[in-house]
Amino acid sequence: MDGPQEASITTYRGGPLLVRGNYVVRDGKGKKIPARRRTVALCCCGASSIKPWCDGSHKQLRPAE
Repeated sequence: MDGPQEASITTYRGGPLLVRGNYVVRDGKGKKIPARRRTVALCCCGASSIKPWCDGSHKQLRPAE
């Protein structure tokens, strides 16, 4: 990457939010949550054991109708 890249968020039905670029993830109290990658997947289903990150648990859930 040559410099700061504008953040982008891609949604996936029944899956995570993929966040790419220059971003900061914060908890409910405003504390920064360290992200170790340029692209991260945020859990949307609530089943992940490593929230706020996605661990793929949504694959075991019934797809939204």
